[in-house]
Amino acid sequence: MRLIQQNLDLSAYLAADEAIDHHHPRVREVARSLARRAQDSYAYAELAFDHVRDTIPHSLDSGDTRVTWRASDVLERRTGICYAKAHALAALLRAEDIPTALCYQRLGVVHGLVAVRFNGAWHRQDPRGNRPGVDARFSLGRERLAFVPDPAAGEADDPVLYAAPHPAVLGALRAAAGRTRPWEDLPTAL
Repeated sequence: MRLIQQNLDLSAYLAADEAIDHHHPRVREVARSLARRAQDSYAYAELAFDHVRDTIPHSLDSGDTRVTWRASDVLERRTGICYAKAHALAALLRAEDIPTALCYQRLGVVHGLVAVRFNGAWHRQDPRGNRPGVDARFSLGRERLAFVPDPAAGEADDPVLYAAPHPAVLGALRAAAGRTRPWEDLPTAL
C-alpha cells in the first residue's frame, strides 16, 4: 500500500496539538527517561513503542472504562484505547523530533495506529497492545501490526497519513467520557 501524506510539509508531523500535547510536562518526563536509555533515534522510537504498547493497557482488554484522548492523560492514567495509545506514541516520538503520523484501519470500527518516518520512508506501527492472537512489533521492515484488514469482510487500510487526529476519532473520544461502555460508539468510517 502506498501511504499518502495529508500534509506535504513534514513539520506538520512534528507539531503539538490538543491531543498530541508533547510539550506537556508528563510527556517530556517520559520522553527524557526513554531517551536516556537510547543510543540513537531508532532505538528511542522502539523504546517509546514498547513503552506505550506494554505499559499502558488497552482499556477494552483491561475493562477500564476511563476515557483518555490526550497523550499526557494516557501516560498519566496508564490507560487508553487504540486511538489514545496512538496519540501517546505520536507525542513521545514528536517530543524527540521524529516525524509521526496518525493512521487508521477500518476493521468493523476504525482502528488507530501511527507511522514513523525513518530513512525517507513512512513505517506503520501499532501500539495497541498484545494479547492472545495479537502480536504487534516495532519494525521498519515488514509491517508487524495488530490486525490485517480482510477485504472480503469490507475491511481496509486508510492510506492517508494524518498530521492530527481525525475529527471523527477525536469527536468519538470526547463524547465517550463518562460512559460506562465508551467503546460502543466508535467511528465505523472516516
